[in-house]
Order: sequence, then C-alpha cells, then structure tokens
Amino acid sequence: MYDQDERIVLTLDAGGSSFAFSAIQGGVEVIPSFSLPAFTNDLNKCLNSLFEGFARSIQTLKKNNKNNLSAISFAFPGPADYENGIIGDLPNFPAFRGGVPLGEILSARFCLPVFINNDGNLFAYGEALLGILPEINRELTQKKCGRVYKNILGITFGTGFGSGIVINNELLFGDNGCGGDIWLFRNKLYPNMIAEESVSVRGIVREYQKLSGSQKNLTPKDIFYIAEGKMNGNQVAAQKSFALFGEVAGDAVAHMLTFLDGIVVLGGGIIGAAKYIIPSIKKEMKTQLNTFEGSSFKRLQMEVYDLTDKSEKKNFLVDNTRQLSLSSFLNGDQRKNKKVQYRYKKQTGIAVSHLGTNKAIALGAYCFALRQIDLKSVPKSW
Repeated sequence: MYDQDERIVLTLDAGGSSFAFSAIQGGVEVIPSFSLPAFTNDLNKCLNSLFEGFARSIQTLKKNNKNNLSAISFAFPGPADYENGIIGDLPNFPAFRGGVPLGEILSARFCLPVFINNDGNLFAYGEALLGILPEINRELTQKKCGRVYKNILGITFGTGFGSGIVINNELLFGDNGCGGDIWLFRNKLYPNMIAEESVSVRGIVREYQKLSGSQKNLTPKDIFYIAEGKMNGNQVAAQKSFALFGEVAGDAVAHMLTFLDGIVVLGGGIIGAAKYIIPSIKKEMKTQLNTFEGSSFKRLQMEVYDLTDKSEKKNFLVDNTRQLSLSSFLNGDQRKNKKVQYRYKKQTGIAVSHLGTNKAIALGAYCFALRQIDLKSVPKSW
C-alpha cells in the first residue's frame, strides 16, 4: 500500500535541538534530508525554521520537476490535540506553551493539508504498511503458511516508552487521541509508578546506579558497553539493568497483546541493547497466572517467538495448519468430503525494525497523510 503511489508528502523529524526535513514519494525519499535549528524557546524563530525548511523542500522538488505535492505530514512531541493539529504544553518545547495551532499555521502558509501525530503512532503505521508486517507476511506466503498477520504493536524505547497500534491497516486513535498509549501502564516492579519510569533512559541509569552502587553520570550506551565488557564498570549490574527494563516492558506488552493479538515490533535508540532486553520481554510474556481454585493459565494464549533469533524465526515460519475432513464426522459419508483448514497453534512474534526508527516514522507520516486524503477527511477546499 502506497509503495507505488506517485503523490509526494513533505515530512519532518522534530527533535529537541533540530528539525530534519525530507520528502517521500512511493515510499522513497526523493530529496536529500537536511536539518535546521529548532529554536524550542522562541516561537517566532521556531515557526520561521519550519517555514524555511518546508519552503526549501518545495524548491528542491520543483528543481527536480517533481510537482505532485499532496500534503505535509510529520511527528511532533506531545501533549497535543493531534486531530486538530494543535501542540500543547511541551516540557522540551516551551515556545508552544498555551497551545499553538501548528497544523493550521502550516496549512495557511503552504496551502496544503497538514497532518501531525506522535512518533509512536507513526512508527507503528510505517511498520504496518511498508515495514515489518508486510515483510513477515511475504515470508509466510513463501513458506506456504496458512496465516496472515493484520495487526501490529509498535514500541519505541528511548527517552520515554512510546507505542502505537495498527489494526487491519487502520491506526488506533481513541476518542481522545490516547489509543494505544502504553507509557502510563502500571509498573510491575514499582506498582505505584508508571511503566515509563523503568522503560526509559532514566530507568536504565537508575537501576544500574542502584545495583552497582555507582553514582557516575552514565548513558544507556555506556551501560551497554559495560554489559559487553568493553568499558569498566559492574558488568552483572549493567546486564541486569537492561533485563529489568525488559521485564517491565514485557508486562505492559503482554497486557496490550491480550486485546490486540498481533505482531510486536521494537524500535528506538535503546533497542541497540536488544540482546539483553528481548529475552526478558519474552520471559515475562511467557509467564503463567493462576486462579484461586488452583488452575494455571499461560499469560498469553499465543506462543511467543523471538524473530531476531534465527532458529525461533524458522519455527515461527512453519505451517501450523492441517485439514479436517467433514466425512470423518458424518459417518464416512463421502458426499460430505469437504475439507476445512484448522489452525491449531496461535503465534505471535517479537521483531526489531529493519527500516530503522526514523525511517519507519517518516514512512508512517507519509502513509498516514495519503490514507487521510483517501478517506476524504481533508476539507473540500483542498
């Protein structure tokens, strides 16, 4: 979907210090990406930086005789009223305090429809339409497996605990724009805390300091190097800090999967430590829960596979269907020789983005804009 589309969408990667601009057509960048300062403390400078960046992108497209420009679409930090394109009180963008109708401002400036969403949603959408989900389904088709996945939970591990849900190619919003938010789940390790207190940069640093007794000002990358034995420090504490991160994340993901029932794809800067995080996520997802009568049930009905592991992925791609003949249930009546497919095993997989987080978000922004246009949600004046 949209990988052959001729329409062009301007995109933006809004960071805390800079804005990175690009343009996408048919799922491919068609101009070189470039960055401008964000000016997060000065609204006029910030808006002018946005104006300059999108104007420069348009000029580059015109020079290359690419004129099929259809929209502007990008991720921007929240809190925000994304449906109406209004950015609220951002801790790292003080210039937007009080609410700024950024979508309408850009629409008026460039006479284009503008779509804004959060990075977790757009990451999930990019992976659902042009990333890991179609890739997995192609592999299942090649292996002649009798199943297709239509739902995805996208998770970003970074400064915070981001997420997005796509169900049958449709992004879940919710009535208040909060659909699929995972960061506010209860923290398994600290029940009166939010999950993001453990599933974040600060969570890894805090747990390492607590376990090692060190108060050094380290980054998650430093702690990863310590875990790998490439930097001086407490290696066991470093590995444990990532494992605890994964345990809390796995608990939250398991809750999500009970109603989503799809594939999980991970992204974000901290996923570089996947070798220490994913085993803990999987272990938590495979735990059991009990009843007062003494019965025990798997946390999830689905078998969980780590798709970053070659042997587990091979098992995931095995056909788990068989045919049942109606005649065997109807006293051997051969007139009832119809056969039906029986999928006897339920499966889910944990994957890591092959696109890379930033590219997946950009592609999500691209697909999201075209989908909204196709749904005729854009005012007729456009």
